[in-house]
Amino acid sequence: MIIYFSATGNSRYAAHLLADQLNEPITDAGAWIKNNQKGEFYSETPWVFVSPTYSWQMPHIFADFIRQTRFLDNQEAYFVLTCGGETGSADQEIAALCKEKGLHFHGVWPAVMPDNYIIMFPAPDPNKSRQILGKAADSLTKAAECIRSGKDFPAIKHGWLDRFKSSIINQGFYRFQIKTAPFHATDSCISCGKCVRVCPLNNIHMKNGRPVWGNNCTHCTACLNGCPSVAIEYGKKTRGKNRYQCPDYQKKPEDNIKGEK
Repeated sequence: MIIYFSATGNSRYAAHLLADQLNEPITDAGAWIKNNQKGEFYSETPWVFVSPTYSWQMPHIFADFIRQTRFLDNQEAYFVLTCGGETGSADQEIAALCKEKGLHFHGVWPAVMPDNYIIMFPAPDPNKSRQILGKAADSLTKAAECIRSGKDFPAIKHGWLDRFKSSIINQGFYRFQIKTAPFHATDSCISCGKCVRVCPLNNIHMKNGRPVWGNNCTHCTACLNGCPSVAIEYGKKTRGKNRYQCPDYQKKPEDNIKGEK
């Protein structure tokens, strides 16, 4: 079974590609998180967890969801982390989480995809995004081959800098970077409420036709990147920057032909 968390679509795309390649059912953990529900899942095949990378770690809200969820029958676990470049030493904390849950850890597969954390970095233009996505699809196909054959993902080599990123910098990110005060809607807001619907932590509500942010945020940027009128800004840091939404996964025509034979 594929279980994923996604805010701007990168991990959703990766999860659906893997589900298609492996002929596995797929579950969106975001819906469970938004409804504050603990899961109980059964699978005869390995668990494949797919999520973004937030400051060189799996998002805390997804790790907490896994920690609170029961995974029955199969105990083999693979992790695919979509990222803008690399995942630091995230595999070490995930391995510890698997040990805590009684899961057999088969490694982390970093899948480089278009960067979407526009609070700090610019999103690539559409042409560049398509190129990155094409390479990511090839990489994810290789990950599927590993899972299908029951092999461990290749070990990730990392040094002190990777460990520093995934520990000290990650802690600083959650403590000092994640703020909600700079979020605001401009006069372009059409009061559609999409930001309320896509927030996985129910941290946004509408007041007088405009979104208002609470303090329970994980900086997933689903609201920022998903606003249909590009009305949401984060202070001055996002002004003039491209928004990014990953397109839905579509099976290639040649794959359809192969599947019919």
